[in-house]
Amino acid sequence: MALETAATFAVAGLASLFMAWAIGAGSSGSTPFAPAVGANAISVMRAGLVVGVLGFLGAVLQGANVTEAVGTELIGGVTLTAGAAIVALLTAAALVAIGVFTGYPIATAFTVTGAVVGVGLAMGGAPAWAKYTEIATLWVLTPFVGGGSAYVAARALQSDRGSERALTAVLAGIVGVILGNIGFAFLGPANQQGSLAGTFGTKLPVGSWIGIDLGPVLLTLACAVVVGCVVYLDIGRDRDGGQRRFLLALGGLVAFSAGGSQVGLAIGPLVPILDDAAVPLWAVLVGGGTGLLIGSWTGAPRMIKAIAQDYASMGPRRSIAALIPSFAIAQTAVAFGIPVSFNEIIVSAIVGAGYAAGGSGVSKQKMGYTVFAWIGSLTVSLAVGFGTYWLLSTVGVV
Repeated sequence: MALETAATFAVAGLASLFMAWAIGAGSSGSTPFAPAVGANAISVMRAGLVVGVLGFLGAVLQGANVTEAVGTELIGGVTLTAGAAIVALLTAAALVAIGVFTGYPIATAFTVTGAVVGVGLAMGGAPAWAKYTEIATLWVLTPFVGGGSAYVAARALQSDRGSERALTAVLAGIVGVILGNIGFAFLGPANQQGSLAGTFGTKLPVGSWIGIDLGPVLLTLACAVVVGCVVYLDIGRDRDGGQRRFLLALGGLVAFSAGGSQVGLAIGPLVPILDDAAVPLWAVLVGGGTGLLIGSWTGAPRMIKAIAQDYASMGPRRSIAALIPSFAIAQTAVAFGIPVSFNEIIVSAIVGAGYAAGGSGVSKQKMGYTVFAWIGSLTVSLAVGFGTYWLLSTVGVV
């Protein structure tokens, strides 16, 4: 590697590490355990420590899809240079850091997407409309699907018409279905991910039906039954303790998913320059995951407290109702390689679950400021990314 190339990549890597820290302190580090903290199931400081470790694991084992999408699919006709990656990362990281220190959850996916697109357009690239349609669809649907699902689940758990224990077990079974089908790097072939159901289910000697391989289906159902039964028995022995343990497990799954999704926002812009720098993707995934971990340990507690207490008053049942759709949406985004805001996912679910109790402390003023911050972060990051790169390229810096 030439000295100049190495130096440029080092600067880009530091910008990426700063971005990873900002994400760990703000988005992936604060949101997964916020409902559990709001339900007094875990302390703020312990949540920050646990989410950092799980986010690191998610980054390494699931981070490739979103990373490659952010690095290569947001703009057409041009390839991001090291200078462009630095401008995009610093623009997005500065906005996210502002959110961390002011207590408002800036949507990381919005800032990174806006910054990368802005820089790419300034380089003369063409808009990737097909990818933008995918991203916009998920972003628009998230508050309605996540918030609506959380509302329905919370209402059902609070209803006197059915068994709370049985319903919680059914919800746990849904989690089991997702667990059986999420992708892991160590289960797939080279440069691909594989799921438990897909990898091991195809080896079951059960044949197929109307063209559908029954092995993965049966293994998916087995995962649902096992997880559902474990939760059912645990709640039967100790209702409050069982709910708390299920809630913490959900927080852990969402934290893992956050790492798999959010690391791509930090290191994605580096993907186009990895070949020139002779750096493998797994190495930058580890580096990005480390940045998330440090951010979670050093900066997340402030945002955890803000999200857990400022948006809605949460009990264990409403927290469970909020985390299940959050986990599902996060894994959908990871599977399709779509950058998604965990702040948007979690805040929407918390508000939906809060409304199930007649509003239960939902702060409309805080929500209004948050939505404004989401929209503003996308617009400002795009404009600043475009303007900064154009100015630096005009004077010959990049």
